[in-house]
Amino acid sequence: MDKPRNRIKEVLEEKGIKQTWLAEKLGKSFCIVNSYVCNRRQPSLDVLFEIAIILQVNPKDLIE
Repeated sequence: MDKPRNRIKEVLEEKGIKQTWLAEKLGKSFCIVNSYVCNRRQPSLDVLFEIAIILQVNPKDLIE
């Protein structure tokens, strides 16, 4: 079974949003946000929902 992957990177690119901006909005370090974006680690559900709200997308759109 494949590891779960998120689509945060794709959504950021579609919206022309920088990882640094998202990190600032989330109150998390760039390193943590970058590890989510690169799928090295997955955000908790709470954080995933927070990202969805910030990016104004359905949380399902952030999951592959």
